[in-house]
Parts: sequence; C-alpha cells; structure tokens
Amino acid sequence: MEEKDLMWEEISSRELLKTPVFTVTERLSRNSSGLEGKYIVNNCRDWVIVIAEHDDNFLMVKQWRHGEKALSIEFPGGVIDDGETPDEAAARELKEETGCTAEKLICLGSMNPNPALFSNHVYIYYAEGLTFSGKQELDDDEFLNYFELPKKEVLKKLGSREYPHALMASAAALYFAYKM
Repeated sequence: MEEKDLMWEEISSRELLKTPVFTVTERLSRNSSGLEGKYIVNNCRDWVIVIAEHDDNFLMVKQWRHGEKALSIEFPGGVIDDGETPDEAAARELKEETGCTAEKLICLGSMNPNPALFSNHVYIYYAEGLTFSGKQELDDDEFLNYFELPKKEVLKKLGSREYPHALMASAAALYFAYKM
C-alpha cells in the first residue's frame, strides 16, 4: 500500500467525558477505501520530563501513582500549564519538585505516550549546570520526595516494580542518544 492509503480522515468528534486530567472523545474516521469506524481518543495536556544529573547521579522523585496503586521512582516532570512553553514548564517542574534550577535546558525530543489512544506529547529535557536551593515548591495536591540515585542503578532498574513508568525508559533512551 502507498502511504496515502494508510491515512484516515476524521469526519467528526464528540466529547464523551471531561475530567480535570483529560477529555475522552469518540472520533468517527474514514479510510481511503471508504471504511468508517469510531475510535476513542484521550485529549490531554502535554507533559515534560527533566533528566538532571549531579556527578554520577540522577535527580529522581518518588510519588504515588493512582493507576499503578503504588509508589513510583521517576525523573522530575509534569503537565505544561496554559500559556507555558515546554521549555518554561521544564524549568518550573524541575524547580518545583527538586528545588533546583538549571543553567541550561536542552530539549532531547518529544513523543506521543501512546498514539493509538492519546493526542498529547511529552517533551524530554536534559538539565545542565544545576544550582541547588534545597526548597521544593510543590502544588497543593503534590506529595513527593526527591533524592539522588546512581545513574547505573536507575538505568538497571527501569521497568522494575519500583520504576514502572514506561516514559522513563523512553526518556532514558533519548538521554543515551544525546550522550553518545
């Protein structure tokens, strides 16, 4: 098949459920041969993940994840606020969660967390030249600890019970591509 034959055209979209985190939509789409189908898509805000190194360690956060019903160790990150660029969100999230500022933030790339179901993107940043204030600036509903862990330990444990977040592995892949 030619690529044009793989494409689908959205005919209509309707909102099924709106939550504070995402909106569930049903999209009616048609392919090049005229076949129509209804598909569920979650519309979410874009996110950022920040990989920050200090010596041979990564700055990490540990927080409760309701979907997993467990604590998760992750790189700092979060949702991009209205009117904010990904660069601004990365700087804000790093400062909020760890109390650190970065001399330089480098965007390593962006990707869709699951293109079959989600419309948003996550932007992965690498932070250089850290300054530590020691003071977190968490949101009212944000409860997390930050700490440093050896890079080798983090990379070895990605995909384990302590590190269940798949986007952390994606971020690590972009980090390695950058460092090569």
